[in-house]
Amino acid sequence: MSQHTPDWLLERIALGELPPEELAAARARLAEEPGGLERLAKLESDDGATLAKLPPAQVAAEVARRRRVVEAARPVQSPRRWLPALALGVPVVAGLAALMISSQRELPEEPRQQQAVLLETTRTKGLEPRLLIHRQRRGEPEPLADSVQARPGDVLQLSYVSAGKRYGAVLSIDGRGAVTLHSPDVSTGSLELKGGTVSLASAYELDDAPSFERFFFVTSEALFDVNALLESARALAQDSEAARREPLPLPASLSQTSVTLEKAP
Repeated sequence: MSQHTPDWLLERIALGELPPEELAAARARLAEEPGGLERLAKLESDDGATLAKLPPAQVAAEVARRRRVVEAARPVQSPRRWLPALALGVPVVAGLAALMISSQRELPEEPRQQQAVLLETTRTKGLEPRLLIHRQRRGEPEPLADSVQARPGDVLQLSYVSAGKRYGAVLSIDGRGAVTLHSPDVSTGSLELKGGTVSLASAYELDDAPSFERFFFVTSEALFDVNALLESARALAQDSEAARREPLPLPASLSQTSVTLEKAP
């Protein structure tokens, strides 16, 4: 009979706060629990919404206050159609959100023996990389599922859950066949992924391209060529129906997941 993963450990799994080997073991054990992955997905979605709704002024003030304990990230340049909604960079925002979220939920200290039992060495299974999209509203950020309708001018916050993958990129194809690289911000940028739920550095505004916008999250255990990935996306984008429904033509070493938003006229 599997042991119930306590909330304090679930929090650390979602935020990627454990060493890599312990994180893999904890995720694997969670996958064996009834409803374990559902608990994790809900927590990651909540954390993603928290990241999406942090006001820039609040983030800046908190970074200044905690600058001795939060590592500074390098500046990120915003490409066209990007909004500086979270312009402090992924490591700072993700780390700051983790501090804010953690401060709202006190984590009780657990005996070493219990942690050792929960983190027994086993292979990670049942948890896959995921792409999360929240539409920014005046109230709470709205999570968007696959095939949900969106409109030109909608401001989206993209987040990912790496699920232990080391490298990755986020891109999109729209109804005109245009391909946009979202992460890294340039093709020469770092592909290294962070643990937990990570929001991209800037929000993204949908333009008036018709029909759909499809977002892809491509991951790998090894470094890969972003320019080759973009070429594969451009090849798929030549056929609008294929771009809406078919996977990217990628080598077996790369994994992919996608979310398609239907564009309202």
